[in-house]
Amino acid sequence: MFNLELSPDAFKFLKKSTKEVVSRVMNKIDKLREEPFPSDVKRIVNRKEKIFRVRVGDYRIQYIVDQTKNTIIISQIAKRARAY
Repeated sequence: MFNLELSPDAFKFLKKSTKEVVSRVMNKIDKLREEPFPSDVKRIVNRKEKIFRVRVGDYRIQYIVDQTKNTIIISQIAKRARAY
């Protein structure tokens, strides 16, 4: 299982969101910790780092997988319109 790090922006999103949204997002994050590259993951192109995104309803979770540290870094959680 991978460790988890949240960026300040991701933490702020979770703090201000409704319980329902937080529950759905955290459920997906828990699944990512077990399998960081599920079938519905997409790589965000035109970025220096390998940033991936996964969809949770109207929201997108952007993350980086650091396999040397066995860590998933959640860089952003946002609605699709603001995620890119």
